[in-house]
Amino acid sequence: MNRLDLIIRKGTVVLQDECRQLDIGIRNGKIAALGENLAFSEQTPVYDADGLTILPGMIDAHVHFNEPALGHWEGFVTGSASLAAGGCTTYIDMPLNGVPPTVRLRALELKLKAAEGQSHVDYALWGGLVPGNIGELEALAQAGVIGFKAFMSCPGGEGEDIFMEVDDETLVNGMKEIARLGRVLALHAESEEIVSKLAAEAMQAGKRSALDFIATRPIAAELEAVNRALGYAKQTGCKLHFVHISSAEAVQVITEAKAQGMDVTVETCPHYLTLTDVEVERLGPLAKCAPPIRTAEDQARLWEELRAGRFDIIASDHSPSPKHMKQGDFFAAWGGISGAQSSLELMLHEGHLRRGIALTELARMLALEPAKRFGLYPRKGEIAIGADADLAVVDLAASYTLQESDLLYRHKQSPYVGKLFGCSVKATFLRGVKVYERGVGVGAALEGAWLRHSASIGGGLDG
Repeated sequence: MNRLDLIIRKGTVVLQDECRQLDIGIRNGKIAALGENLAFSEQTPVYDADGLTILPGMIDAHVHFNEPALGHWEGFVTGSASLAAGGCTTYIDMPLNGVPPTVRLRALELKLKAAEGQSHVDYALWGGLVPGNIGELEALAQAGVIGFKAFMSCPGGEGEDIFMEVDDETLVNGMKEIARLGRVLALHAESEEIVSKLAAEAMQAGKRSALDFIATRPIAAELEAVNRALGYAKQTGCKLHFVHISSAEAVQVITEAKAQGMDVTVETCPHYLTLTDVEVERLGPLAKCAPPIRTAEDQARLWEELRAGRFDIIASDHSPSPKHMKQGDFFAAWGGISGAQSSLELMLHEGHLRRGIALTELARMLALEPAKRFGLYPRKGEIAIGADADLAVVDLAASYTLQESDLLYRHKQSPYVGKLFGCSVKATFLRGVKVYERGVGVGAALEGAWLRHSASIGGGLDG
């Protein structure tokens, strides 16, 4: 056979439909061979994965690295380093909270300039749908954004050039344009009318606790927004992706829409599957997010939906901030979870080790479906000949307790500090290059490439 650049030997490889002990031969950044006892020359570098599990590198379809201008909240270097340490090899960065948000071509150019040469792993970018920018969507799509994100409730923030929620007219007309462009609209689905009314009532009554905040963003607010968006999508033919869904009730509505033939996918996040309102009350603003983390009963129902195969994608919704913004009054504190480094390990620990969910099913939600939904497949998303050699090498028997010092975020805070994990990422390979090794850290090279949506470049991907 032709000379290989690297061979990873005797790992248990997670394929689409099975797990098998195989060798992986890598050439020019691609998987060139899969098989038992592959032949290789004495000069070929070998990584011994005997006793380890090899998954496709996670594709985190939902992160906020806050560039341009707010990189001091996270930034591409530290954000991508934390992902590499967590077995993630591709991420899709959201259009907020950078200044300006990525809702115009010029803003996309500024974000790309900030990202160039600053990422440890590959990346794609979301564009945004906001009031007044429908005429900008085509240029963003042609430039290569993976899709568009909109908020149905106020995303927060201050200043003139911030990301704004959509009104119904913008949502319907935006869906028509996004459908024409052949992209996906990702939605933060909470009813602004419901949550703003409940928040005002709580503040007027002097209710400021964590549980008071959770009560202002009930499941009913998520359901109302999901149903309204599905109705508009049925009218317009727009493909939808619901981000960070927090309730089984909403999953069931979306599942019914799929059964009716609608092109819609649903995402949840590890924090909804691993934390409850009890932990939020204990941790305080560190565990504040929207939609909020709910009860243990709600969480158990989410796991039932996941076990039934009704979730398409698991993503971190990594939304970091400086530490001072996660302190003090719960209602005033920044709402966002810092969790990107732990997503894969959380799902393997809670999903596979504790609940027996198949590795193939977890890999589907963490890698394959994000790649397919957002125009990155077949280059990304699975361990297959011809695909990029993006691999997470995991020891499913190596337990550890997460310490603050383990975190590679710019601001070392996470609701998972102190948690015992039953597994650990040993190494991460991006296009055949080891970009992270446990005990050593991330490599010095910043070789992550920008991946444009395949439709914007006539098939294939840049990078």
